Amino acid sequence: MTLTICSPAFPHEGEIPIRYTCDGEDLAPPLEWHGVPAGTRSLVLIVDDPDAPDPAAPQRVWVHWLLYDLPPDSTGLPEGGEPLPPGTREGLNDWKRTGYGGPCPPIGRHRYFFKLYALDTVLPDLGTPEKPELERAMRGYVLDEAVLMGTYQRTKP
Repeated sequence: MTLTICSPAFPHEGEIPIRYTCDGEDLAPPLEWHGVPAGTRSLVLIVDDPDAPDPAAPQRVWVHWLLYDLPPDSTGLPEGGEPLPPGTREGLNDWKRTGYGGPCPPIGRHRYFFKLYALDTVLPDLGTPEKPELERAMRGYVLDEAVLMGTYQRTKP
């Protein structure tokens, strides 16, 4: 079985409902995953937007959420992202805080990637790492990965 990630709130490549954005309640959408490979010791979730600030001229990848050391027997996250499974650690998003920060694109329709990684190790306590530090720590330990992509474009100014 292959690792998969999905959300009951929106389909892959579909629009993320306003509830999960800065224009709504800014809640983390519910997530589900299946097919965690044998030998997995922990999971990592990275949510980011490669279209910042403008999809027509992207300049950077904006990080919305970082979780690591999720237990391999976890099967998802509830709406709002809490409670986190026991042992889960959080990294810093690009607002320089832990937790989920929903889509809030300044211009155009952006893509948001919910990337789940199965690792054959439990990462050491990295404190509250930023994405580059977390990705360095993961290097060489990834058994499988899965991606859910959603889009969002603001209708409010």
